[in-house]
Amino acid sequence: MRHLKRTVKLGRTAEHRNAMLANLVCSLIKHRRVTTTLAKAKAARPLAEQLVTLGKRGTIHARRLAAARLRVAPRTFFRGSPKHKGAEKRKAWREQHDVVHILFDKIAPMFKDRPGGYTRIVKLDRRQGDAAPLAILEWVEEPVAATTAAASEAKPAEQPKT
Repeated sequence: MRHLKRTVKLGRTAEHRNAMLANLVCSLIKHRRVTTTLAKAKAARPLAEQLVTLGKRGTIHARRLAAARLRVAPRTFFRGSPKHKGAEKRKAWREQHDVVHILFDKIAPMFKDRPGGYTRIVKLDRRQGDAAPLAILEWVEEPVAATTAAASEAKPAEQPKT
């Protein structure tokens, strides 16, 4: 019997499962939504919510725990001098690909007043090849920059033409 057994095995070894879930949550952090199978979405949801809780703490220790859980490589990609294009590349990489920075500085502040339930799972149809049930795993709230950009685009369209 599997009483009190919480881990969903997903037909993989523990190492492969942890790596897959870390990659799935990294994609969720970067792209705000991920389409995957329903079982993987249900398995990745607790991990994503735990990482947001770490992000709300905001301490250095929490950043290190999140980086270890997400299997993030150390930032040794930009060892060039800051006088040249190294600083620009480092800043661009940090804004687009540094998942710990995105999690702690962009996603966690959105949920500062929310006690939990940071993600939602939206069920989709079945996949064509193997009829696996698909789902979208996404954040409950949209980032502030995206909502203000959408609102500014909507305002000119709403004004009547004279």
